[in-house]
Amino acid sequence: MATTTEGRVTFSVSRRTVVFSIVLLVQALCAVFFVSEILVTLLGLPIAPISWQVHELIEIAAALGLIIGVGVGAYMLRAAVRRSEHVESQLRAASGAFMELLEDKFTLWGLTPAERDVALFSIKGFSTQDIAALRETSEGTVKAQTNAIYRKAGVSGRPQLLSLFIDDLMEGPLQH
Repeated sequence: MATTTEGRVTFSVSRRTVVFSIVLLVQALCAVFFVSEILVTLLGLPIAPISWQVHELIEIAAALGLIIGVGVGAYMLRAAVRRSEHVESQLRAASGAFMELLEDKFTLWGLTPAERDVALFSIKGFSTQDIAALRETSEGTVKAQTNAIYRKAGVSGRPQLLSLFIDDLMEGPLQH
C-alpha cells in the first residue's frame, strides 16, 4: 500500500499475486462444480435438465481447470522455493560479510580473544551478567573487558559500538 501526493491510497499488487489469485479462483469454481454435482445426486435435488453434450463439456472444462491449476501451482511453488533459496543465500552472504566486518574491526582495534568474545556477546545484546555467566567469569572482569573494548574502539558505550558496524554495513551493497 502506498500514498500518492494527492493523498490517495493505492495498492501495489504483484503480477504473481494476480496470477495466483486467478488460478485459485478457477480451481475453486471447478471444485464447486464437481462437489455440487455430487451433492445434487446424493441429496436427490431436482435440477433443470441440460443436454449430455453440454454437461460433458462443462465437466471437461472443470477437469482442465483443475489440471491447469495443479500445473500452475507446481510452477509457482518451484519459483517460490527458488526465491527462498536465493534470499537464504543472500542472508548467508550478509551474515558472513558481517562476521568478516566484525573480525576486521576486532583485529584493527587489537582485541584479545577474550575481548573479542565479550564484544561479540555485547553486540548481540547480552547483558554484562549474561556475558559473565556464558564466559564463566565475574561481572567485574566483563566490565573491565567492555571498557577496554570501548577505549580501543574509540567509543563511549554499547550503542556507539554497534553503530560503528551499522554505519559500515550501510556504506554500500554487500558483495558475494
